[in-house]
Formats: sequence, structure tokens, C-alpha cells
Amino acid sequence: MTPDFSFLERLRCSSERLIELLDCFDRSHLLVVGDLTLDEFLTGQVERISREAPVLIIRHEQTRQVPGGGANAVYNLAKLGAKVKVAGLVGDDEQGQALRRIFEAAGIDTAGMLIDPDRPTVTKTRISGHARQSVTQQIVRIDRKSDELPNVDLQMQLAAYIRSVLDTVDAVVCSDYGDGVFTQPAIAATLSHSRTIVDAQNSLERYRGATVFTPNLPEAEQAVGYAIATPQTLTQAGRDLLAMTDAQQILITRGEEGMSLFSSSGSEEYIPAFNRTKVFDVTGAGDTVAAALTLALNAGASFWEAAVLGNLAASIVVRQFGTATTTPDEMKEALRSLISEE
Repeated sequence: MTPDFSFLERLRCSSERLIELLDCFDRSHLLVVGDLTLDEFLTGQVERISREAPVLIIRHEQTRQVPGGGANAVYNLAKLGAKVKVAGLVGDDEQGQALRRIFEAAGIDTAGMLIDPDRPTVTKTRISGHARQSVTQQIVRIDRKSDELPNVDLQMQLAAYIRSVLDTVDAVVCSDYGDGVFTQPAIAATLSHSRTIVDAQNSLERYRGATVFTPNLPEAEQAVGYAIATPQTLTQAGRDLLAMTDAQQILITRGEEGMSLFSSSGSEEYIPAFNRTKVFDVTGAGDTVAAALTLALNAGASFWEAAVLGNLAASIVVRQFGTATTTPDEMKEALRSLISEE
């Protein structure tokens, strides 16, 4: 399915403007504060059942490591052309070193990646296998993380770094996956900037006064405390979230149902999903939305234009397996393809 005719007409009328905004993405200087995760993908061929236990024996073929969680937001922004500084915590381990190498290879400033000697780098290892001439399937996922908060000294060091670079960036993106980075000192530091975009899984009220929040539907439901199942409850949720957060805008991402943008001025805009049929993996799509939206706002976009570009970017990455990124050129191609549809 494709967006309705009236929306496509509006999109066509705005297409030149949207392309101009995409051309400005590389002018942004951003700070991303995030729960940094390394996603590992181990794949191999299933050879037989073990004699030791009723489990598969897999001959290892490949290991792939990519940024995940808040690190995916960092990487998305870099791939979209921004000059990015990252603030977060990694363990004193190989996974933290791997994440730092990936960032540095992408030109990301890693001075704000502080080492937490008491906690490991959050790592999600997916083990997948395949038989000969068959598709690869995930068998198990192993998560490596700590439920303890970083020590107070480290919390204050992170907050101090954030404050030290605020004057050098156009906006701050908070990518909160609940893994301990966003303690009160860090949140207060991020909110000191005049433009803060928040993508948080829970407790949105902690970021009261941020510019834009981008919750998905389950996160919005958790925040307001009721199911969002009708147009009426959706509108009410938008109003309640604005009141709860004192934000300028709330963008609720709703998967195949598109996005709803609520303004503190009282307006409500609906943006249909651009891609409903070629969805392979929604992992990290919210990071992509926040990244493209932030860059568009920095380029001078209206909130509607920024939400459209966020939606466009997400429609590309969900076509790929695992956490993925896109580029302004890919977005331009996708936009031209979309507006050429009858």
C-alpha cells in the first residue's frame, strides 16, 4: 500500500524543498548521548546434533559487529552526513574497543566515550545457523549487561563532558535504552541545550522541557497509562504527552499505521507509512527516525517536513535485516520513487 492521494500531492509539492533539506544534512554538528550497545551477529552452518547434549553444532563462518541501541543513533547520524560527538559509557573490554573503532572509522568524535571499569559494554550477540542451501535463522541471543548504575563519580564526569561541548553543537539527541547512562546529572546536562530531541523507552517526564519526543506506540501507551486504540485515544495521548513533557512536539511512531505529530499549538498531523509491504526488520528504526528528524530541523525544516524525512529514512532501513543506516542519496532516490507513484 502507498500513502493516500492527498498526502502524495502535498509530498510532490514539497519534494524540491525536501531535497534541499537533505543537501544540508552535512552541515550539522550534533552531540548524541546514548546507551551504547554493540550488536554481534555470529553465523555458521549447522553440521549435526551434539553427542554431549541435544543441541546444534554450528561451524562458525562469520562474525559481524555493528552499533546498536544508542550507538545506532550515533552511527545513523554519521552516515547521514552529520559531524557527530558521542557521549556514553563502555566497559573496559573488547566490545567497547570494537565500538570505538567502528565510530572512529566513521569520523565520529569519541572523546565522550567514558570507560566504566565496573560494568561491561552492553552487547547483544545473536547466533544464527543454516543448513546447506537453506536460509539462515536466528537460534539464540545472548545479552551481556549490568543492571547496576554507574558510580556517582562517573555520572558526574559524563555530565561534565556533555556540558563542555554544548556550545559546539546544534542539537543534542538523547537515545535512552534504559541501560544506565541517563542518570539525573546527565539528563540535566542535555536539557541545558536549546534543542534536545528525546528517544526514550520510558519515564519521559524526566526530560520535561525537551524540544521533541519520538516515542513509538507501546512507549506512548506506557507513558500515558492507557491503550491507544482509536483516533480519539490517539489524540488524547498526544495532548497528554505534551502536557507531561512540556515539549514543542510529540511524534508518535505507529509502525505500519504511520506517524502522528502533535504540536503544543494544538495542531495534529498524520503522516502515512511509506513502506508497508517490504518490511524485514524494524530493529533500530526509531533511531533512524530521530536522526533524520534532527538533521532536518537543524537544516531549517518545519516539524512536518522533519517528520516526513524521518519517516522516509525509516522506510529504507526496515527493508534490511538487523540495525541499519541510510544516506541522503538513498533518501532522495526513495523520495523520487514515492512521488512518481500514481
